Amino acid sequence: MASFKITGQKNLSGSIIVGGAKNSALKILQAAILAESSSIISNVPNILDINKSISILESVGVKVSFDKNIVKIDPTGINSSHPDEKLMKKLRGSIVLIGALLSKFGQAVFSEPGGCLIGSRPIDDHLDLFAQLGVKISQDDCTYRLDGFPKAGKVILNKMSVTTTENAILATVFSKGTTEIHVAAAEPEIADLINYLNKMGAKISGSGTHVITVEGVEKLSGVEYKIMPDRIEAGTFVIAATATNSELKIGPVITDNMSLFLKKLSDAGAKYEIIRKNGFEFIKTFHHKGLIAQSIDTRPYPGFSTDLQSPYAVLMTQAKGKSNIFETMFEGRFAYMEQLKLLGGRAEIINSHEFVIDGPAQLVGTTISSNDIRGGVALVIAALVAQGETIITDIEYIDRGYEKIDEKLCAVGAEIERIS
Repeated sequence: MASFKITGQKNLSGSIIVGGAKNSALKILQAAILAESSSIISNVPNILDINKSISILESVGVKVSFDKNIVKIDPTGINSSHPDEKLMKKLRGSIVLIGALLSKFGQAVFSEPGGCLIGSRPIDDHLDLFAQLGVKISQDDCTYRLDGFPKAGKVILNKMSVTTTENAILATVFSKGTTEIHVAAAEPEIADLINYLNKMGAKISGSGTHVITVEGVEKLSGVEYKIMPDRIEAGTFVIAATATNSELKIGPVITDNMSLFLKKLSDAGAKYEIIRKNGFEFIKTFHHKGLIAQSIDTRPYPGFSTDLQSPYAVLMTQAKGKSNIFETMFEGRFAYMEQLKLLGGRAEIINSHEFVIDGPAQLVGTTISSNDIRGGVALVIAALVAQGETIITDIEYIDRGYEKIDEKLCAVGAEIERIS
């Protein structure tokens, strides 16, 4: 596996371009199979998870080309409702393909998806959804077989789950009649998926709310569509700039999707301004005079994103005082903390959902390892802050969610070497 060698305490300056939203692109690519013609999707991040998703689509007969962040999807040759099981196990987000396959074929056969080891994420909520839609479910070991076209009606999700909400939308887009999805998640990436589907001819309303309504249509047509900016990547770079006390221009962004995150940074003493130019927004960070600890608890949108919890925790190692980090979403998302301690971070884990950071701490480079996407990128930020040289192993996790992050950071003054 590859590694990063990072020499810390370098001043960063310049501009960083934020790519398309990973959590939007993954679902839109899968939704493209519902059309009767090709779609051209732009601003798609060239990351490992996207390439895995493309391989899964190809396993069911979809033709896909990917060049310079543009994906062309031709679904006319799709010939199977049974995606490759080995590929499905490597990507948890692939579960959303099941809703699309049910709409397309009235059938889906799949193995339980895999992904980062950040806690228990069973598919029971998805199976409950499909059962509410009248789909017959059977299981043989780890393989599930779903039969029947989803029927329109009122469904109530067990919780505000992003992927379950997306599956509900994709499963019912062709269902005759009206479907109301209650307890729906409200993340901006879901709104992006809905915008894409509506542009293809779907009739979906309620994005950004907890009740989404789907009026069934007979067909969808392929379109050209641009993926929204990635608010998690943007937030990661804003934290990196703040942690290293650097001046960076980061964008494009949609700041309305980052309101609580930006407020927490302001409360902690970060300095930045929002620049609007030619219809786009950018965040410009400035030197600050020191950070003050601010506690967070992660929540579904518009709460503080769980995907920014670990980068924010690294930032709090440089803040004065104690900050309480309460992770409400996943109980296994603190694995990076042991690696952060090796660098000199001071933290006390209270339980599987809560820990306290005592700052400021002088971080010193050493050899550490990445074990998930967001925890891995948090360690990159820690290495940028640390004295001396840090080696981060297993960086394939980071490459799953961030396109050429080493090149983007080196372009603004960081010293990072990728070692095969």
